[in-house]
Amino acid sequence: MEFKSQYITPDIKLSNYDGKLFKTEVMFEQHILVWFISGETKIVQNDATYTFGTGDIFLIPRNQLATIINYPKDGQPHKTVAMHLTKERLKNYYTRHKAVGKPSPGQKLRKFSKHPLLESCLASLIPYFDLSEGLPENIADIKIEEAISVLRAIDKDMDSLLANFEEPGKIDLTDFMERNFKFNMTMEKFCYLTGRSLSTFRRDFKKIYKKNPQAWLMERRLELAHYELSEKHGKPSEIYYEVGFENLSHFSYAFKKYFGYSPSELVNR
Repeated sequence: MEFKSQYITPDIKLSNYDGKLFKTEVMFEQHILVWFISGETKIVQNDATYTFGTGDIFLIPRNQLATIINYPKDGQPHKTVAMHLTKERLKNYYTRHKAVGKPSPGQKLRKFSKHPLLESCLASLIPYFDLSEGLPENIADIKIEEAISVLRAIDKDMDSLLANFEEPGKIDLTDFMERNFKFNMTMEKFCYLTGRSLSTFRRDFKKIYKKNPQAWLMERRLELAHYELSEKHGKPSEIYYEVGFENLSHFSYAFKKYFGYSPSELVNR
């Protein structure tokens, strides 16, 4: 079964999923505030893995690469309320409210487990999903501004994230690729996040690694998979998606072609 998403505005949705497991690779283009009603999610980023369940609330910063794995738990579907805090809306907000501190890029995911102020703010949205005509725009504006105000009240460093409107600049390519090679993103998104055009990205990459990006990504992911299986005793069925493969059969085929033996043969040694 696929996800069912019900929008009451373009920036507020209720997601419901009761299949076995749903995995996707994403780059968040807007900040997203998420409240977990039921189920569980694992978010794998370049330097950390997070697991969220019933009652958890977290904020995912924009321009972040991540592997998202959603699944039901304890007989309950995977169900969340998500609110997008768009750059345009935040710019409008900060023309009327003075930001505290300096904007800071590259921030990590923030967790607010079962915080009563945020929980009541997001729970108040639930009745609106029963409206056949959707939520009036002026009320949606009020609810999103309420969420922003609550975030600022409970996290004094929040403005350094929400009031940062800079786009990614040209950054060190080697450092970025070593931290993000696991994410199965398009070349265009890798280019954007490193502050390069496609042609500049390919040129810089070839100069550093002496091969094209696709070949390097495949080799790097397979080498990580080999380490996870041989040194950390992982299972092929559990690690293939965490190292950047879409399905187990493709992973097994690529692994055997590269190393000369299958993942299961390595595990059974």
